[in-house]
Amino acid sequence: MADILKKICDERRESVAVAKILRPLSALEIQVRAASPIRNFEQALQQKNKSGQFGVIAEMKRASPSAGVLCPHYSPPDLARAYEAAGAACLSVLTEPNHFQGDLSHVGLARAACSLPILRKDFMVDVYQVAEARAAGADAILIILAAVDDALARDLHAAAGHYGLTTVLEVHDEEDLTRALMLPTGMIGINNRNLRNLVTDLSTSLRLAPRVPQGRLMVGESGLKTKDDLATLQRAGINNFLIGESLLRQGDAGAALKALLGP
Repeated sequence: MADILKKICDERRESVAVAKILRPLSALEIQVRAASPIRNFEQALQQKNKSGQFGVIAEMKRASPSAGVLCPHYSPPDLARAYEAAGAACLSVLTEPNHFQGDLSHVGLARAACSLPILRKDFMVDVYQVAEARAAGADAILIILAAVDDALARDLHAAAGHYGLTTVLEVHDEEDLTRALMLPTGMIGINNRNLRNLVTDLSTSLRLAPRVPQGRLMVGESGLKTKDDLATLQRAGINNFLIGESLLRQGDAGAALKALLGP
């Protein structure tokens, strides 16, 4: 299978170059200053954990490369409200257009419909996208370590700090984790899906979680479908999860999340 991660990142670099022409950073900064206050993403998860609950980052996406179209009648406001009512701690909103059929406007639509903090989930290849995220109303960004070198990772992380955004540092293997832990802050997202071939394996979380120092909040990502899956990762010290595809496949994603979190 072709390297999907590289393909998407190459496309994003091209789209960012165009976006910079259409809307220069100076214009973005005006929107940033007018944006509503940040909602504390990490704190929302911690509050769930302190009350003995799992912290779920419920994912919103119309499609994915591995599953095709998941929500033919995708409505960010409706889905945001459903996830909030079902007990999600935060939302993850896909904004990549070509492979996930996302759009940056979906962040603002979801934010206006609920009170949950929002992660802009995309393939961040330029600090310009961090300013975009803040201007759009995001409270956090994802940095995929496999997609960036150390210098860009530092720049993205610093830009997030400048704008007050939480960072989720996504790792897939030991090398990614070592590089992520070189950054002074940031949640550690352990992705069980290999982005180069799309295969999921929960043993990735089980292998990497013990290597994460105490004090760095962990998030298990991908391949999470059942209560047993969550319990398996919990035994490795992971109490927060990013879940989307398994919920969206069931038609009523809010009801699916409520059932997953229920007794």
